[in-house]
Amino acid sequence: SMGHYAGLTKAKEIVRAAAELGIKYITLYIFSTENWKRTADEVGYLMNLIRSHLQSEFDFYKKNKIRLLHIGDISGLPGDIQSDLRSAMEETAGFSGTTLVMAINYGGRDEIIRGVRKLIAQGTAPQDITEEAFSRSFDVPGLPDVDLLIRTGGELRLSNFLLWHASYAELLFTDTLWPDYTKKEFYSDIEKYQTRNRRFGAVPDAQDGRHR
Repeated sequence: SMGHYAGLTKAKEIVRAAAELGIKYITLYIFSTENWKRTADEVGYLMNLIRSHLQSEFDFYKKNKIRLLHIGDISGLPGDIQSDLRSAMEETAGFSGTTLVMAINYGGRDEIIRGVRKLIAQGTAPQDITEEAFSRSFDVPGLPDVDLLIRTGGELRLSNFLLWHASYAELLFTDTLWPDYTKKEFYSDIEKYQTRNRRFGAVPDAQDGRHR
């Protein structure tokens, strides 16, 4: 649909805005593991959009020194998209500007399950399974925790997105549909985030506001 096309086109505008603000990581939820439940025609259309975007916008990402990463079960994607994703990641690996993390065939629970399987396959002893070890088993080992999660379209749920990484994320919900979400609104949401008092579960000291 035109909505899907506009949504993927919007990615470029928001990624550029993030780069202008010096944001180091931005993750876009492009295709979830649940999206396979849609009709075959719609899934095929979405795959074609992803395929087209990776090819047509790659020069934009290279020109702007944007590093590309992928999270999700890459083995479940069409072979040519797997190849394009791997090439894009290899060719932008040396860039030190903003990193765009593309969540394609991604589900938060699925990533956790695949991580557990990886640890078991490696023969990891139960006592060696720490938060740090567990985070190294994810699709991108060492991916920073989410600071701000913006949910567009008036939905008030996480929809299985970055469940581990967003444990302490600040959440912002907007009624604006993603294709209509503007650079101006993105800037506004960043300003709102900057006013939040992030405690990470600690209780602020009544006198000086410090965590304890």
